[in-house]
Amino acid sequence: MNRAEARNKRIVLVTCPSVARARKIARAVVQTGLAACVNLIHSPVESFYTWKGKLEKAREYLLVMKTSAKQLPALENEVKRLHSYDVPEFVALPITEGSKKYLSWLNESATGPRKNRK
Repeated sequence: MNRAEARNKRIVLVTCPSVARARKIARAVVQTGLAACVNLIHSPVESFYTWKGKLEKAREYLLVMKTSAKQLPALENEVKRLHSYDVPEFVALPITEGSKKYLSWLNESATGPRKNRK
């Protein structure tokens, strides 16, 4: 896989209010083929942000999703559907390089919407 092909892959960051919500989202997006892999960071991150003009602080759990650029719109829709926040974090970063075997596997695994598998 060359650099151009690697650039079609994305790392997506999503924060969740609980481990349970994070697991639900992770399972759903992998089972449906919207992401090849999702890492759930079990240690909470402390997030600071403004919401409706007020400074907020929250303990959140970070999901690191690996997917293809083609799957981003459907992945974002699924995250929004399953998330409890009005405005969930959904930030996609390009993968510029990586292991040829891993990126090939990612390409084969993030194939897009399909029926849930058990």
